[in-house]
Amino acid sequence: MSKTVFLFSGQGSQYVGMAKDFYESYDECKKIFEDAKSILGFDLADICFNSDEDTLAKTIYSQPAIFATSLCALEAAKANGIEASGVAGHSLGEYAAMVASGILTVSEGFKAIKIRSEAMQKASENSNGAMCAIIGMTSQEVEKICSEIDGYVIPVNYNSSKQTVIAGEVSSIEKAEKVFAEKGARAIKLKVSSAFHSKLMKEASDEFYSKSSDLVFNKPQKDFYANLTGDILSTDTNMRDYLSKHIVSPVKFTSELANLQKNGYDTFIELGPGKVLTGLVKKTLKGVLAVNIENNATLEKALSKINA
Repeated sequence: MSKTVFLFSGQGSQYVGMAKDFYESYDECKKIFEDAKSILGFDLADICFNSDEDTLAKTIYSQPAIFATSLCALEAAKANGIEASGVAGHSLGEYAAMVASGILTVSEGFKAIKIRSEAMQKASENSNGAMCAIIGMTSQEVEKICSEIDGYVIPVNYNSSKQTVIAGEVSSIEKAEKVFAEKGARAIKLKVSSAFHSKLMKEASDEFYSKSSDLVFNKPQKDFYANLTGDILSTDTNMRDYLSKHIVSPVKFTSELANLQKNGYDTFIELGPGKVLTGLVKKTLKGVLAVNIENNATLEKALSKINA
């Protein structure tokens, strides 16, 4: 029996024009952007469709924009008969996964994203951090090199057997980039404004906790695979604690993929901008179907593969 999981991508996957296709095609998607405007206090549709890359890259805009685009892709998938029994998100993607699993409503999701993005934007401005993807080395090799660099730099996203993202102080990231290049690995700077999932985000983690007491969380209705553990989220998890810790903790995505396959998932559908997670699935798992849905064209392509 085939099992399907919905995947939701994180910050850095944004681009101008994302979600426009679905916004124009589905009333449910217009409603998502209406909810966003009333909760965020600015016109997210205008930011998504008409701004520029630099504006959209700001944490305060990119997080709700990616979240909304992911939810639009989810609505389009469901409208075309695509369902899943499990969900997983990469970093920011966990918020869309929470909506998909029933932990948060769309409105509560935007409230949470508003708190998170504002806190992380502020923390980014108060810290001098960066992130960089290291390609062509094992996570153990990356860990070892980071431990030998002067200053603060650590692995924070375990993406695949050959890709680990590091985060830290800008000066330490630059030193690390040189070392990795000397040892034959590729180092690619990420389009983010600070060192997410590291101690440089502690200010944001504390602020999220202090401002999130009114958020309403429900029990998940689908298997929710969690970044912090790499496995299914316990139904008695304190989500406010979890999401505060999430801001300063590594993303164990490779463990999530391994556990999803072990538990019988063989169809991986990425919902949202880009196809980074689809690529990671293809690099990491054998014998599974991985497709992305970000607009009407990729939706049609995905449907043809799923129904083949």
